[in-house]
Amino acid sequence: MHLNGVLCILLAGFTADGGQVGSGARIAGRDLTSLSIEELMRVEVTSVSKKEEKLSEAPSAVYVITQEDIRRSGLKQLPEVLRLAPGLQVARIDANKWAISARGFNGRFANKLLVLIDGRSVYTPLFSGVYWDVQDVMLEDVERIEVIRGPGATMWGANAVNGVVNIITKKPRDTQGGLVTAGGGSEDLGFGAARYGGKLGDSAHYRAYVKYQNHDDFVDASGDDASDEWSQVRGGFRLDWDLSPNDVVTAQGDVYGGQMGSRSTVVTFAAPAGGTFNDEVDVYGGNILGRWTHVISEASNTVLQLYYDRADRNDPLLAQRHDVFDVDFQHRFRPWARHDILWGFGYRAVLDRLDDGPSVSMDPHSRDAHLVSGFLQDEIALVRDRLRFILGSKIEYNDFTEFEYQPNGRLLWTPDERHTLWAAVSRAVRTPSRVEEDSLVLFSPVPPLGLAALKGDSDIKSEELLAFEIGGRVRPVDRLSLDLAGFYNVYENLREFELGTASGAPPAVIFPLHFDNKMRGEAYGVEASANVKLLEWWMVSGGFTFIQIQIHDDSTTAADTERTTEGGSPHHQFHVRSNVTLPWNLEFDVLLWYVDHLPGFDIPSYVRLDARLGWRPTKSIEAAVGVQNVLDDRHPEFGREIFENPSEAEHAVYGTITWRF
Repeated sequence: MHLNGVLCILLAGFTADGGQVGSGARIAGRDLTSLSIEELMRVEVTSVSKKEEKLSEAPSAVYVITQEDIRRSGLKQLPEVLRLAPGLQVARIDANKWAISARGFNGRFANKLLVLIDGRSVYTPLFSGVYWDVQDVMLEDVERIEVIRGPGATMWGANAVNGVVNIITKKPRDTQGGLVTAGGGSEDLGFGAARYGGKLGDSAHYRAYVKYQNHDDFVDASGDDASDEWSQVRGGFRLDWDLSPNDVVTAQGDVYGGQMGSRSTVVTFAAPAGGTFNDEVDVYGGNILGRWTHVISEASNTVLQLYYDRADRNDPLLAQRHDVFDVDFQHRFRPWARHDILWGFGYRAVLDRLDDGPSVSMDPHSRDAHLVSGFLQDEIALVRDRLRFILGSKIEYNDFTEFEYQPNGRLLWTPDERHTLWAAVSRAVRTPSRVEEDSLVLFSPVPPLGLAALKGDSDIKSEELLAFEIGGRVRPVDRLSLDLAGFYNVYENLREFELGTASGAPPAVIFPLHFDNKMRGEAYGVEASANVKLLEWWMVSGGFTFIQIQIHDDSTTAADTERTTEGGSPHHQFHVRSNVTLPWNLEFDVLLWYVDHLPGFDIPSYVRLDARLGWRPTKSIEAAVGVQNVLDDRHPEFGREIFENPSEAEHAVYGTITWRF
């Protein structure tokens, strides 16, 4: 089916920003098509300024994916749900690996997007990125996902360079009673979850859950099974206790375990031509978090948060264990009528143990890293309820590059309730990781010619970003909302591979490489989104993204990393969503994505079409069937990096049933 035909099926309602469809228990439980555009614009977000503010008045490019968006999408994995947000590049490498970034620089080991789950950072200190295969929650308990495109370093610190993703789950008081859901299909072979919420006295609410997923493998370019099947089980709890009218204590935690199929190409000095092997990666871990929120007055409050996170990964390439201890404090107050000040400090300790594999070794095998940080931000009302100026900075001390500062200034103008304009200038850094300082990695760039030995460098610097942003939101008529953001990013000290003098003779040529900071570049683009309520029972939404990346290499001996850096993210993306509520408690939802080609990996463009039919025969029972990737049998979404052998996503069918009691 051609793209034009698909658009005809969807009719003529292309707009964007279905993700801005409400948040909180009041909106999350309501039918998407029953909401007015004004209600959608009044959604409250917290990730931009670490305080509640209306989405329509947030001085940043922020997008909200709500519980209703997730439910009606039919998507079953947390990384897949992020496809609903414009400005994010989401590509599936194989059945259990993803490449996700904001505003470019994508890859499995992408390191410029900070991801949080209920305020807990889930990046791995190994490469300053995210292992998406172990990041999951019970999707039915998600209240909203706030996606910030652009730097968030002043509030969240290093690595919040190109964006922040904050997954926020519901309060236990909003998940009382029981829920059981189960289903299966051609790719998601079996999945299910159960959750129960209750009360402890009059002041405490709790919930506990367990979740299981089993996914089939994808296929390689030849159509053979790629041996990348995976399964995972997890469980957790959350308790909110109202100690007093001004004090709330939260305790929550999760544990998980699973197995991931992996097909990797590894080499050793004894076998420079390399080989491809099918392995199984065992993953398990857990976390525990405590938070105390104290309200001093209507204009003042404090939050103290502590968490411990343990992650074990028995990967044949590099077995890993990380223990993270984190404490964070913040205080908001208004010393004068026009000033709203937020300040805080934090401390993080990371203890790791890494066991060498056939192609990756670390020296030292164990290392303790410490991070101390503090921030201060002042929001100044230049014209009350109309013009605000936000100025702040974060200062950090880390074991790799010592002191880093990350300031930002933002201007927000809201001439009336239908219009918002904002502009920002920010500085952010991406600090080095363990791999960049302490690793020795062997891989075969061109197997017949020999192998490359990539070595860490203790002199590696932080990557730096100076970002210029401008954006606006408008509700020209009651049934339409529009959101537009533009950015120009200037990067310095970008990481690349410096090539030394080769030695040996084929097939045992050794190409020595080491990390360096001799690349720089610019990225600019536009992100547009909107909502339109065509009829009382029909909502159409979507988003469009354009990005251009230009990389300059100041080294004469560097390996060719410009091509994959510039061409590893699509220049153009758009998605369209149609949500129709029919009589007899039926729902019909269609999602269409277009993703441009990736010239850095020779990956062609693709169009993905998903559809879902849902039915609620009673208030407590919901059934749904759906199809995914229906326009082709299979397609690749990302290219090969150092070890991964990508597979191709296949079309799928699924069915699910949910019972609430």
